[in-house]
Amino acid sequence: MESTRTNIPSSIGLLALRLGAGAWLLTHGYPKFQKVLAGEFDQFGDPIGLGTGLSLFLIMFAEFFCTIFVALGIGARLFAFPIVFGMCVAAFVAHGDDPWSKREPSLMFAIVYFALIFTGAGRFSLDNLLGIDGRLCKLVGIGRKNYASEKGHL
Repeated sequence: MESTRTNIPSSIGLLALRLGAGAWLLTHGYPKFQKVLAGEFDQFGDPIGLGTGLSLFLIMFAEFFCTIFVALGIGARLFAFPIVFGMCVAAFVAHGDDPWSKREPSLMFAIVYFALIFTGAGRFSLDNLLGIDGRLCKLVGIGRKNYASEKGHL
């Protein structure tokens, strides 16, 4: 069975998924990034009791920086985790009492990035281009643990 790292059609699909979902999620993350830069920490909710400032910073990190890393294919499996966690908090806690239409985007992002945790970024990623694909996953113990050593990257 050919892996998604060498299967070109699958890797094109993963690239389209990463770039499409990333571009859409950045439309949510960039305004939060601007709030952080402006110091508007008190104008954000506190859905899980961490405080408004820390809550804003963490979701901004997930929706802005992690999204950029995943879209570029840098540590995609690792950086997808904060996105999935943030989207689940948004869907089930922050918007838990809201109608489905308010929770749907968060759940869609959670599903997309959850899938990327298992598939990785694919062949068309900066990790693969730079020859470091698999190292980060092996260091943190997720994904294809033996991929990097199999390919002689470690």
